[in-house]
Amino acid sequence: MSYDLLVFDPVAAPMDRVRFIDWYQQQTNWSSDINDTVLLSEGLRRWHQAMLPNWPDMQTVDDEQVDDPHVTGYSLGEHVIYVDFRWSVAEEAYEEVRRLAVEHRVGFYDVSGDEGDGEIYFPSDTPKPPSGGAWCDVADQFRSLENEPAKPKAGWFGIFRRTQ
Repeated sequence: MSYDLLVFDPVAAPMDRVRFIDWYQQQTNWSSDINDTVLLSEGLRRWHQAMLPNWPDMQTVDDEQVDDPHVTGYSLGEHVIYVDFRWSVAEEAYEEVRRLAVEHRVGFYDVSGDEGDGEIYFPSDTPKPPSGGAWCDVADQFRSLENEPAKPKAGWFGIFRRTQ
């Protein structure tokens, strides 16, 4: 399970919430997964380029980088970029994705927002205060788990050992 956000081409998306959710579901059906930034709108392409230095694409990192919590999954569609983050960096990701969406004049949808009622932002909107929903508590829990000392991993054959 991941913390998911979406940026989108505001010209292509309906502004009505109900119609937007239907449109979002169609866009993320991934029958048109392009995975080529050349086909994105200019705003989405600029947003994506701005994200990559701090949030590298998991498809392009070296093996030694895979455990970095900032390594991120990007799925590109015709009018959207769907981004999945690790929960431990959810708040940081939310702030960065949202800030860059405003800066590059693309839409923003908090897919993992509370109970399907995540923020939908269009460049013509005045940005609302940042979300402080229940998902922040989940992110805190994951961060606290990361800070716990690592427990030794049991080997596969360890389950067959008898303890006295």
